[in-house]
Amino acid sequence: MQVQDVMTQAAVTESRQDTLRSAAERMWRQQTGSLVVTEHGQIVGIITERDLLRAVALGSDPDKATVDDAMTTEVLTVPPDMPLQEAAREMATRWIRHLPVVESHQLLGVVSMRDVTGIFAAMAPGNVSEEHPFDQLVRERRLARIEHGDLD
Repeated sequence: MQVQDVMTQAAVTESRQDTLRSAAERMWRQQTGSLVVTEHGQIVGIITERDLLRAVALGSDPDKATVDDAMTTEVLTVPPDMPLQEAAREMATRWIRHLPVVESHQLLGVVSMRDVTGIFAAMAPGNVSEEHPFDQLVRERRLARIEHGDLD
């Protein structure tokens, strides 16, 4: 199984100047744990739930501090054909939960720890029921919440 088999649409913001509150609201509406920050179509950072928590815990005002103040700028990306197990190993080794999937400098999606653990849990012997095939369950749920959410 490859990353492209479980990745979902990436939640994106094109404004580094959005407030942390705005980023948190967007993440909540889209039910995602990260926003990929782009500029002119290129990834310049990622802001995650942890980044937001860290900023607020250290005293940042969510109505004044910006995405640029809290985002991670050294973003590890993976190709769509990377084996899922290898991506999971990278996530575990680096203590990260979201990997943008990129090919030819184009953002294709994101794979999260939630996606990975859902697939691996579903693949465990005796845990898969016939009405919920493991290769669709997690992906369908994540795609459904994106398709029915507010994507602005």
